[in-house]
Amino acid sequence: MRLCQAVFRTPISALSVSRLSAPSTFLTDVRRNLSQDNRNAPVPKESFFDKYLGPKSVVAGENFNARWLMALPPCLAHLCIGAPYGWSAVAGHLSKEYGFVCSAASDWTLSQVALPMSVVFFLHGLSAALLGKWQMRVGPRVAIGLSGLCFGGGFALSGLGTYLHSLPLVYLGFGVLSGTGLGLAYTPPIQALMNWFPDRKGVASGLTIMGFGSGAMLFVPSVNFLINKFAKLPTFLGTDIAVSLKDGKMFASLTDGSLAEVVYANAADLAKLSHKGLSEGYYLVGSGSTGATATLLTIGAMYSSVLLAAAAMIRTPHPKYSQALTQSLASSGAPSTDNAMGNVHVDTVMRTPQFYGLAATLLCIASGGMGLLSVCKPLMADTFGGLLPDIVTASFASTYILILSVGNLGGRIGWGVLSDYIGRRNVFHMFTFGSLALYLSFPLLVSQIAVSKAVLPLAIFCGTTSLAVSFMGGCYAILPAYEADLFGPKYVGANHGRMLLASSCAALLGPSMILSLRNMGERSAILGLLQNVDPASFKTKFGVDLAQANELISAKTLTINKLMEIVPSHIQDPTPFMYNTSFYSLAGLMGVSALAHYFVSPVNEKYFEKLEEIQKEKDKLEKKE
Repeated sequence: MRLCQAVFRTPISALSVSRLSAPSTFLTDVRRNLSQDNRNAPVPKESFFDKYLGPKSVVAGENFNARWLMALPPCLAHLCIGAPYGWSAVAGHLSKEYGFVCSAASDWTLSQVALPMSVVFFLHGLSAALLGKWQMRVGPRVAIGLSGLCFGGGFALSGLGTYLHSLPLVYLGFGVLSGTGLGLAYTPPIQALMNWFPDRKGVASGLTIMGFGSGAMLFVPSVNFLINKFAKLPTFLGTDIAVSLKDGKMFASLTDGSLAEVVYANAADLAKLSHKGLSEGYYLVGSGSTGATATLLTIGAMYSSVLLAAAAMIRTPHPKYSQALTQSLASSGAPSTDNAMGNVHVDTVMRTPQFYGLAATLLCIASGGMGLLSVCKPLMADTFGGLLPDIVTASFASTYILILSVGNLGGRIGWGVLSDYIGRRNVFHMFTFGSLALYLSFPLLVSQIAVSKAVLPLAIFCGTTSLAVSFMGGCYAILPAYEADLFGPKYVGANHGRMLLASSCAALLGPSMILSLRNMGERSAILGLLQNVDPASFKTKFGVDLAQANELISAKTLTINKLMEIVPSHIQDPTPFMYNTSFYSLAGLMGVSALAHYFVSPVNEKYFEKLEEIQKEKDKLEKKE
């Protein structure tokens, strides 16, 4: 409409033959009238969203160039959302919420409380893949701010689920809600910081991902401090009281004549706790609190606050800043990566065999790393707590989580630097074949420690498992660059979002496999010990016949620790070997990853984006504009 008005207001003299013969002059007059209309037209009122939350609200001022300061908000955001790697510090307490000193019949199993970590990382990959375009449309402030509400709110909801003893609420909170928050805040901080450092994109992504890899290093000490602060010790009833059994549960008569459920804790059970001053004997179920509820609520509030602060502080560079830096790079002769050929479109990438080769490699390596991280604290306590009780304490088991976290962090930095020198393909060969050798060595190290009771094999075990986790961290850090090498840099963000679907599958496969095999190993060990138990000793210890052992197992009254008190002295404790089947199974996955990556080769040119397709896309964009 305004164009027609501008044409009609153009002077008649502009329609003379001489002017018509010079159409550029006529168009100049029309443009002049359009410009006048634009100046006179009322400026539309800026909405609240555009002014304070939208993409324009985060654009820095024209003269702002303190780009190193802009690394703080992305690092803070990733430091928060990297916390799920330390979830095993919480899982052990959730499995003893009622029993406190050991699991009561009504307590959740370790498998049930460890798997929320799988749900978190499954939703991480899924939400990152599905919400990528929406994140670009609303900008980093909305994405990170909403992440703060989801991520911290998920912790708080899981705390409520712990208080109400509702496992679905725990999964919905820490699993679904926090996982969605993780996906919302994963990519935008990386992209924002890379915009500030077009000349140092590797440094920008490395700084941000470094925060993600070190998230557990903040989370685990915070959990330990808050657990000790909020915990309430249970009521100790003594070592020699009359108990009765019903449906496998132990009950004791209280002073008022009522019956109450109790659990018995021996020295092996108490050695796994960080609380001091507890004695062997019977404890009243439900009389204490691990402090997990208050801890999760506090941590949820803390993470929400930090993520909201990061959302408020984050900025993207002013267009003039970006143009000046781009011109500076061009004048310095820096090579351009904006090449039309050699790029595989996001709609085509899943048709290439290379995509599935890399996805299978990521699936297997990440399954191993996430499996170790999901059970690292109970793994250390179960496997080595009885062999080296003076060294492998509850505090040492928590420290082991930090050791693996250091490996995760170091792998994201160190292996990325090495890949620039020896190539991404060679580093991935190191990941796959190296992981195969490492997972095969873990059962051998456990056997060596069981025989020698020496500290050196334990140190080697800690170092090699940390190295295995570093391979996972390096895989995540290098994968985007590897994808750019194979599929071109143009669509690397969208292509990587598709690749993260393999990460989502790994989050379910690794922890669930290692926990299922551990449970099978534990039950097999208990059944093996029962074959060597004297029936009379069993009845004296547990008050029922050996035929009722299955009821005691289901109620968590019968454990390996308690059976070892009545089996012959020459019987070896099978606890350290419960994870061997898991290690061998993970080694099999590493063999699959080595084979899958071995056949990854350069992409066939038939999958590359054609010039005609690029031109069609440009035409579509121009029509939309």
